[in-house]
Amino acid sequence: MPRPVKCRRVCCTPGADYFKPRGVPLRDLEKIVLTMDEFETLRLADLEGLYQDVAGARMGVSRQTFGNILDSAHKKIAECVVNAKAIKIEGGVYTMADMREFECSGCRHAWQVPFGTGRPGACPKCGSKDIHRAAGDESHAGRRRRCGGARCGGRSR
Repeated sequence: MPRPVKCRRVCCTPGADYFKPRGVPLRDLEKIVLTMDEFETLRLADLEGLYQDVAGARMGVSRQTFGNILDSAHKKIAECVVNAKAIKIEGGVYTMADMREFECSGCRHAWQVPFGTGRPGACPKCGSKDIHRAAGDESHAGRRRRCGGARCGGRSR
């Protein structure tokens, strides 16, 4: 019997959950499912350029597990591009990471960052270094939400 899958921490959802070759109706395409944890590994490793040990820590998994998930994601993406298949992003055993809200004193811009990513150095809108936690943000590192799904409490689909 295989070992149960450990819940993975995911910071964001994709802007679109389907990608397909242009000009071919979706009903005529074979689809490959990319799980949310595979999507997150692509985001952390390929988009943010994080090392696997750092990215694995953000997701709550080991460096080796992160690398295995990333390999799986790369193979699925390659198969879809080479063989003209659709990609559906869904499922996996995951929980959404808690977010902290910050506000800029200068331009009043508010934004969120996930726990474990460090304090932002400046406002992403105006660049001011005069930032603070937003007034309504009552989350604290010691009060992080615990998983709540099948094995871990996160989403399991």
